[in-house]
Amino acid sequence: MTIIKSRFADVALTDKTVTQRVFEGIVPERTILVDGPTGREMTGAQFIAAVKSLAGGLTQRGFAPNRVLALMAPNIPEYCVVFHGAAWAGDTITTVNPTYTVHEVKHQLLDSNAEILVVVAPFLETAREAAEGTRVQEIIVIGEAEGVTALKDVMGAPLEQQAPVDVEEHIVALPYSSGTTGLPKGVMLTHRNLTVNIDQSLVPADVKQEEMTVAFLPFFHIYGLEVLMNIYLAAGAGLVTMPRFDLELFLDLITKYQTPRLWIVPPVALALAKHPLVEKYDLSFIEQVNSAAAPLGADVAEAMGKRLGTNATQGYGMTELSPVSHVSPQGHGKPGASGVTVSNTECRIVDPDTGHDLPLGEDGELWVRGPQVMKGYLNNPKATAETVVDGGWMRTGDIGHFDEDGYLYITDRLKELIKYKGFQVAPAEVEAEILTHHEIADVAVIGVPDPDAGEIPMAFVVPAPGATPTLETLQGYLEGRLSHYKQIRRMEIVPEIPKSAAGKILRRVLRAQI
Repeated sequence: MTIIKSRFADVALTDKTVTQRVFEGIVPERTILVDGPTGREMTGAQFIAAVKSLAGGLTQRGFAPNRVLALMAPNIPEYCVVFHGAAWAGDTITTVNPTYTVHEVKHQLLDSNAEILVVVAPFLETAREAAEGTRVQEIIVIGEAEGVTALKDVMGAPLEQQAPVDVEEHIVALPYSSGTTGLPKGVMLTHRNLTVNIDQSLVPADVKQEEMTVAFLPFFHIYGLEVLMNIYLAAGAGLVTMPRFDLELFLDLITKYQTPRLWIVPPVALALAKHPLVEKYDLSFIEQVNSAAAPLGADVAEAMGKRLGTNATQGYGMTELSPVSHVSPQGHGKPGASGVTVSNTECRIVDPDTGHDLPLGEDGELWVRGPQVMKGYLNNPKATAETVVDGGWMRTGDIGHFDEDGYLYITDRLKELIKYKGFQVAPAEVEAEILTHHEIADVAVIGVPDPDAGEIPMAFVVPAPGATPTLETLQGYLEGRLSHYKQIRRMEIVPEIPKSAAGKILRRVLRAQI
């Protein structure tokens, strides 16, 4: 067995909860959260007080501990308060994409057994409809809205101490991911997972006290939740939140707050490399731009770094890894590389056909082992067993290799996920929805390269007898059933879908046709 180990010393495993770890780094008198569009600020002391007050209020109302709270909101300071307030009270937080359709939200509420749903007013109608027929007992709104409880009215006498939890076993975060294949699954992340990943990441990440960064990466996604919200706050740094990405506002905010590090995804890297608006700003204060969530081409990274006069780096991780397993150390990387292995973490490159380990430089499936590996998939022991195999090795489904310096290069995907602007799209989920259309007899969905999005979903459709479905018909049908990033962007009519003898779609055949 060929094991690639971290160059960094192991970090200590502690009995701290994720909120205790975050509190540990906060400087009370310092501004740590800023609402980007309005400039509204929150100090460390105000944040800690709000977290403890919400935890007390949830406990007094009988909604804590050991309940599931669904949080469906964009990036605003209150998101951090709600997440950590529920965590301090001993609850589990399932993070919901606020752009989800009613159908998608209901699936997550049912699967997670959520009993409380916290939402912002613009998404209240979706929340109400999705909550029908679930275990949700109360909807709480951040702000004000008629007929529902306001978050400020839930605040109670402070819960001064962390509600007792088993940090190794208690599931604190339950984001939903498509995993290596299939429909979205709840990824069970414990306090230990998140806390150790904070410490693992801070060894090479070099985030400094008082440092600010602009957080547009959604907190409902593990990248935004952990790399920005938890790691930055635990480092004594701070966040300027953006509810949605807008290039001009982003450039205004990073200039105003002189942010030394940017955390982005490949489509934003492309904009920073090529968009003419960037020329209007003096960005010489930027020390590092780190891209993750999907592979970034070396040419785009080089162009972006050269234009900004800074280090363009990449990291690697996934929801099931809490999420960080590889980081470019101290803001320096290699072109096209996803960094080096973080502390307490081991890796293997395995031939997916033979199961044998491969030497340095040869491509195979990346396997990862460490204390940040998820507890498993909620309600899905089969998927868990297929993903976390003997010895605690997490099969990532990504193809890559290591060089002699320990840098990881991701070159392909064994798994079927499509990465559209950094968001995961599971072909099986899209196919299941398309097959409910009466004009479709069979369908297969793959990702095809796109210069702006990375990949776009494309459907190969076998029409029902006498039917003539069009791309516009299909898009209109999916509009209210799936989120916009899962939308089909290309379509081709075919006489049949290529399949194996076992009935599995041969996506490689379809990719070869493209």
